[in-house]
Amino acid sequence: STFREAVARGKVLMRPETVAAIEIGAVPKGDVFGVARIAGIMAAKRTGGLIPLCHPLELTAIDVQFSTDTHRGEIIIEAKVKNIGRTGVEMEALTAVSVAALPIYDMCKSADREMILTDIKLITKYGGKSTPFVINV
Repeated sequence: STFREAVARGKVLMRPETVAAIEIGAVPKGDVFGVARIAGIMAAKRTGGLIPLCHPLELTAIDVQFSTDTHRGEIIIEAKVKNIGRTGVEMEALTAVSVAALPIYDMCKSADREMILTDIKLITKYGGKSTPFVINV
């Protein structure tokens, strides 16, 4: 068993006014980032049950963060997952980002039906026998 860490990132593209509504808490369904964060954390914990042939892992840390670019109409989702184990946590990080994007879409779809979930990718991976993986972004 060794320390493992993976970071994944993705985007939700939408109209700038939709991003602005999320930022000021004006979405009728409630706290978009709060719901999306919980969804991402829950998904990371359940990755082994969602993805065939993926091992269930005991995770030691899951962090899901959001940043916005109102002008570009973007929400960036980043998930960092850690554990001490025999297999990496990149699937858990990717699953956290993917699932965190879904409540954003769900909670804002009445205001913006043209949202796009995009650019979900592994950013970094550390631990185990393989060399660290770092993508140039």
